Parts: sequence; structure tokens; C-alpha cells
Amino acid sequence: MIQFDVSSDSTCDLYRDYIEKRNIWFAPLNFTLEKDGKQEEFTDNFSCYQEYLDFYHKVEAGYFPRTSMLNYDAHCEHFRKMAKAGVKDVLHFSISSGLARTVSVAKQAAEEVKKEYPDFNLYSVDPLTATIGQGVLVSLACDWRDAGKSAGETYDYLMDARLRIQHCIIPNDLFYLCKGGRVSKVSAVFGTALNIKPMLIFDSEGKLKVFDKMRGMKKAFNYVLESQEKAPMDENKIAVIVHTDNEAGANELAGMIRAKWGIEPKIVIMGPVIGAHVGPGSVSCGWLSTCTRKELTGC
Repeated sequence: MIQFDVSSDSTCDLYRDYIEKRNIWFAPLNFTLEKDGKQEEFTDNFSCYQEYLDFYHKVEAGYFPRTSMLNYDAHCEHFRKMAKAGVKDVLHFSISSGLARTVSVAKQAAEEVKKEYPDFNLYSVDPLTATIGQGVLVSLACDWRDAGKSAGETYDYLMDARLRIQHCIIPNDLFYLCKGGRVSKVSAVFGTALNIKPMLIFDSEGKLKVFDKMRGMKKAFNYVLESQEKAPMDENKIAVIVHTDNEAGANELAGMIRAKWGIEPKIVIMGPVIGAHVGPGSVSCGWLSTCTRKELTGC
């Protein structure tokens, strides 16, 4: 018997067909593309792979992306829709609190909706990650829901599992990190000239930081495998690769993981909200491990 519902904003980077198949309440974010003084607004609710590619092609063509998180009113509307449908207990996933205030905004909105619908109870999950790391946790919540677990049991499990989600992001173009203030302009210029690839990780507080630097994608991919040796996948054997219009790189890393560990990682394309900040050509890998981020990286 199903005891709770699952909800997430679009920073989980799960495909539309999967969201519909797993009965996930979905709250899409908005983003804009700007060029030559003209601005277009879009919803992060793509229905096919080509729409993702079109976004990255536009960014490569000089369109500047801007993203915005769900505000209070949008959260209220989303939760009120669930409450009207008779939802009582719901696990809702927002982008990491280390990147935005969305988790606290979701809690405030849920309190407001609860005044109208006293039976509505929100379990706000701070994933301390984003993109497919968040998506893995959403999928696990669906598994526990479908197995008949309670919202409380599932929430407690996720509070532990979120710290065991390891996530390495390898940007291809340092100038996008420069725009976001994660590397200096000088570092971007020299790093690009020397083919330096920063290794971005989520720390224990859910903040995205440059943890190490490798020269070239191949060495960066080897770094991922070395990290998986230090923090092995748990019994679920979950590993997911997400890219920003770099299928060749994603397939190369998948082949290395397959050869090393004998598992087939899932490959997906990153949505525009996070992809806007790392830029086209990046490759990242997330996996559920036996140890915490603190144990792997010390941070």
C-alpha cells in the first residue's frame, strides 16, 4: 500500500517519461536565454532529447543563460495542487541548500498550505547535491514508496543516503565557471590553454567546490575511477553519468566504469538549470557509495 507521494523540482534532471512512469509530482523551474539585447523565457520541462541539445547549441552560439529558483508563490501553487488532490504525506526534493534557499522556501510554503489543508504534511528533503545526484535520491524515494514504506522511514534512510552520494563534475570550458565566480579570469585563460579540467564536487554541506585539477578529460575520468575505488558503490550498484552535449565523453567514461566494475551506468543529459553554470561539453558521474563524502574528500 502506498503511504506517501514523491515530489521534486526540475534540478533532479530526470526525464519526463520517467517522471510520469514513477508518478512523481514535478515542479519545473524557468530559465532565460539572452542575445543581442533580446531575451526569451523557457520552462525546464523538456519532453525530448533534442530539446536539451537545442539548449546547449544555443549557448555555444552565444546565447547567455540565466536561471531562477522556484519562489514562494510557485511552491504554494505546487503544494496546494497536491493537497487538493488528497495528498497527505509527501517527500519533496529541492536543489541543495548549499546552492540556493529553495529548501527553506519550500518549508515556508508548505506551512501556509497546511493552514488550508491540515492533513498535508511535507517532508522537505535537502539532497545536498543537484542534477542526477538529486535524481538518484528521488528514484530511491520512489522505490521505498512502492515497497510500502512510510514517509518517515524513507526520510530517515535518505538523510543517511544523501551523504553517501558522491558526485564529480568535469567542466569542459572554464569560462562558464569564470562567469559563475568559481574560477578567476586568469585561471580560465591559462587553464583552457593547458587543457586543465577542474574536478567539482559537492561537499558535506551541499556546496559545489573545486576539489582538484586534472590535465585532460582522460586523466579526469581516471580520477573518477580512483574515487570509486576509495568510495565503492554500495549494494544498490547505482552509477549515473550526466553530460552537457558530450555523448562521446559520457560513453568513454561509461566504458571505463563497465570495464572496471562490471556494471552499466545510466547516461543522461543535464538539464538547463545546472547545465547553464557548467557549460557545454561537461561530463559528470554520480554514485551511491558505502562511505560519506567527508570520508572520501575530508570536506
